[in-house]
Amino acid sequence: MQIIPSKELSPYIKHYLFLDHNETAIQKLRLFSDGNTGLVFSLKSKLISGLDNYEVKNYLPASFIYGQLDGFKDIYSDNEISLIIVVFQPNGIHQLLGIPANEFQDSIIPVEDVFGRKIGILQEKLSEQNNQERVKLLNQFFSALIVTKPVLNQFIINHSLDFIVAHKGDFTLKQLVDYTGYTERHLERKFKECIGLNPKKFGNVIRLHYFLKLLKDKSDETNLTTICYDAGFSDQSHLIKEFRKHTGITPKEYLVSTGKLTNNLIKTSPAFIL
Repeated sequence: MQIIPSKELSPYIKHYLFLDHNETAIQKLRLFSDGNTGLVFSLKSKLISGLDNYEVKNYLPASFIYGQLDGFKDIYSDNEISLIIVVFQPNGIHQLLGIPANEFQDSIIPVEDVFGRKIGILQEKLSEQNNQERVKLLNQFFSALIVTKPVLNQFIINHSLDFIVAHKGDFTLKQLVDYTGYTERHLERKFKECIGLNPKKFGNVIRLHYFLKLLKDKSDETNLTTICYDAGFSDQSHLIKEFRKHTGITPKEYLVSTGKLTNNLIKTSPAFIL
């Protein structure tokens, strides 16, 4: 289930996701970039960052922030899953906290390191409520945060994001420079600070997810090659290379062999993804 936050939080948070799965066998989840950072509350049991012969388990914090990902991260669950994921806007975590976004890049960070002990109180309350009340609690928590934060000037970034999304990630740096009026070096610095990825890497993620949308909506008569070109890839080998880099699997494997929990979280048996 996907819920939009309160209007005042929309510059910071894209949506809340609620995921519940009752399977108790070991499950393997693959998290890959969608251009946003996120905060994960695992309410029933801790997720696992790695397994050693399925015996030694390295548990993740009950709540954690993941930054922009360079590739993908595999996490496991050996119990029922009940997750709340706060999906921030591409520049939302920087706006909310004032911390350079690249400090979170390709990392999983305990939420207490960022929000302090008050986040533990929020997690306890979330565990006791239904989803409707959970949305209220999340809105209250983040609304209280933004009251104490100065408003950051995000014009350059918002202007650039509008351009990149409108072009579905298929653009050149020269086009972005001409559109914004800022130098390539300045844009690179601002993107690193506010988003955590440079403009081209962020654009590649947007293009990948535009391809995934076309793949999801395709008719039986539409082939992969057509979607590949429609999404701005030069050919299938280019697509497969980019797709593997971000997800670790091919588009066909994604299409037929995985469970899609969210846009950037897929579930598969531990034996399938190596």
